[in-house]
Amino acid sequence: MRVILLGPPGSGKGTQAKLLCQKLGLAHFATGDILREAVRLGTPLGRQARGFMDQGKYVPDALVNDIVAERLHQSDRPAGFIMDGYPRTLIQAESFDQVLQREALPLDAVMLLQVPDDEIVRRVTGRRICPKDGQQYHVVYDPPQQKPDHCDLCGTRLQVRADDPEGTVRERLRVYQETMPPVIHHYRKQGLLREVQGEGTIAQITATLLCALGVNQKC
Repeated sequence: MRVILLGPPGSGKGTQAKLLCQKLGLAHFATGDILREAVRLGTPLGRQARGFMDQGKYVPDALVNDIVAERLHQSDRPAGFIMDGYPRTLIQAESFDQVLQREALPLDAVMLLQVPDDEIVRRVTGRRICPKDGQQYHVVYDPPQQKPDHCDLCGTRLQVRADDPEGTVRERLRVYQETMPPVIHHYRKQGLLREVQGEGTIAQITATLLCALGVNQKC
């Protein structure tokens, strides 16, 4: 099975992709991981990407596409995978179509997690992290148990993650809403798109995704 999992930033794509991969025995592909692996290996494309990443800049579409294509052309590529958060633009989607066709890896589905903006803002702005040990919390869903606003493991005061202030979150949502509609339309035309409500507990959302994929017999 080969699946793309799309959704706005903060919708839980990464969490759900990992859970689905565990349950279905699939590989988890995230563009960030693929880029970092190319950089670590020092491939020619990875060296190009590193120049952008070291400056805190977005890696251009064309370079991301080439690195994804390179990964899927390797001999150890998995037969089944979930692509987490890629493609992000129509250019990327069209390039990915060509890669999948060339590598004989047709998609089974494109899953779109739908979560209202206000819910995403509530989720993301409530995240906290310990600057010492990296332990993560949420003021509503997973607060520290020992002392409010302090890490349970080491007692250090928790901090808001650098990319989690509300203004930053809403700007990321604005960019998503600007670039994603053509991608959604692209996959809807191909009959691959399946929209799933991304609200509820993590387990509930996983079950809904499995139903949409046709692999949960209890739907």
